[in-house]
Amino acid sequence: MSIFSATRIGNFGTSIFSEISMLARKHEAVNLGQGFPDYDTPDILKEIAIEAIRKGKNQYAISSGERILRHAITRHSERFYGLSFDPEQEITVTSGATEALFCTLMACINTGDEVIVFQPYYDSYCPVIQMAGGVPIAVTLHAPTFSFNPMEIAAAFTEKTKAIIINTPHNPTGTVFSLQELRFIAELCIEYNTMAICDEVYEHCIYDNERHVPFQKIPEMTDRTIRISSMGKTFTATGWKIGWAIGNERIQKAIRCVHQFVVFASATPFQYAAASALDMADEYYTSLANDLQKRRDFLFDVLQQVGLQPNKPAGSYFILCDISGVTSMKSHDFAKKLIIDHGIAAIPPETFYHNPSLGEHLLRFCFCKNDDTLHKAAEKIRLIPALI
Repeated sequence: MSIFSATRIGNFGTSIFSEISMLARKHEAVNLGQGFPDYDTPDILKEIAIEAIRKGKNQYAISSGERILRHAITRHSERFYGLSFDPEQEITVTSGATEALFCTLMACINTGDEVIVFQPYYDSYCPVIQMAGGVPIAVTLHAPTFSFNPMEIAAAFTEKTKAIIINTPHNPTGTVFSLQELRFIAELCIEYNTMAICDEVYEHCIYDNERHVPFQKIPEMTDRTIRISSMGKTFTATGWKIGWAIGNERIQKAIRCVHQFVVFASATPFQYAAASALDMADEYYTSLANDLQKRRDFLFDVLQQVGLQPNKPAGSYFILCDISGVTSMKSHDFAKKLIIDHGIAAIPPETFYHNPSLGEHLLRFCFCKNDDTLHKAAEKIRLIPALI
């Protein structure tokens, strides 16, 4: 680190996604690492964004988000979950869900506050908690079902617990929390006067007739929860970086105070396309889930055939595999070997754990890829046993 670097980032390294993607490019590996589709955004949404540009929607948007998008987010929430929010005061548009998370934590966490996270976790959670002055407290989702132990999560709550981050459908395990599990967490939040920050970006990427239940559906938690989502995963537009935070007006005021000094406003023309996207017919959402489930099942079968012990996810873009049946190598080293020697890239999730040893036997494969990519990947994966 430079002598000019702040101490708060002293333990931040290069993202594992950057490391693996760079190595994959160097060795021309089939990349099932980073979680973005390699098939394109629906043409109708691209045309709406282009038309917005042509019509001059190219200057700063309203800081809290263009009105047309905030109202579309409100309709979406009512349509799918029966949850009504004031689009003027209870919705803030951000530059992706990650910015919404950043602004929420910066707005709500004081020095010394504890924030509970489920591990393995999305890699930005803990760094942002630490930048806000908070202390991340990890609760493990245990294999093979990747569910939490009620006694462990109860023990994690203390008088210092300011917030809990709930990611469902969960990245990287694919766990979808049940209503019973959410109610258990809600009771603890109420007992300890804790707020919930819910990352729900995979809300429509859900399979096998599972049901996504927003934490805000629990009446006692509606006003103490911020629900975060985005258009990136649902509409294969991860590069557009349009996200939002939904929740109580008092918390929104604090979030908007941070947001205005981070990016001020998000990309204007993409907000118009996002508004139209959210109003798409039910058939779109059904087709999205069915299509992803077919891709999941194809990759799952291939991974299972070679002994990588995949866990079948109920949601998200990812399959976690236990590699201990095919190698004694740690996942980071094995991931590098797969790229260099076998031409296939996956993410080692060691850095998604407080204790990296908990993830040393796991690899995360991404299945939101086109058929050609998945079939090329399958050819290489099927060769793994013979080449190890």
